[in-house]
Amino acid sequence: MHRMIVPGVFGPRVTAFFTGKDPGADIPVIARLMKIDVGSVYLPIQKHTDRVMYFDGTREPRIADAVVTDRRGVLVGVQVADCVPVLLFDSERRVIAAVHAGWRGTATGILAKTIRFMSDRFACRPADISAAIGPSIGRCCYAVDHDVKEAVVRATGPGDYHLSIGEKFFLDLRSANKHQALSSGIPAGRIWVADVCTSCNPDRFFSYRYAKGPTGRQGAFIGML
Repeated sequence: MHRMIVPGVFGPRVTAFFTGKDPGADIPVIARLMKIDVGSVYLPIQKHTDRVMYFDGTREPRIADAVVTDRRGVLVGVQVADCVPVLLFDSERRVIAAVHAGWRGTATGILAKTIRFMSDRFACRPADISAAIGPSIGRCCYAVDHDVKEAVVRATGPGDYHLSIGEKFFLDLRSANKHQALSSGIPAGRIWVADVCTSCNPDRFFSYRYAKGPTGRQGAFIGML
């Protein structure tokens, strides 16, 4: 059974979804399910950077953790296994983006940089952008050290996305990225957030923390098909 989470924030003009273990980030399977060619699905090489790339149709893999395009007939996406996947759509300029925001990406403001990229290149207005923040590790399972917590706070500002219990710090990266989306000007009513922790649901999702090491990847995909 193919398990996909389809956010309702984008409307009918765009295809957007988050996968679980099945079908994961298997491009041939994704292409078959969407009834498109394998070459119409693009994933960057992710390295936990703050690099945002424009997809111009060239299939050569490039290092980036966010992909922006205005091209139709393609799916762009990112792979995750606890990190936060974010999908963006400007309904006026018809521009889409997929963002991979782990703690390093969140700490360097990759979501805000992607929104700024969309504004600079395509004159997108944040008020016209909708965002879907997909399944990721929750605060319940994401204990981090002081330096990681502080790095995310410096990029995000004050908020209720972190919690201290004794000498332990717990981060809610989904909430931190929602704060960053709001700070970038995306209206609250245009932001959808998945209420599911990947580490708490190892039967449905790959989780690096739960596996305590290498594991598979699920995906987040968006396209104007």
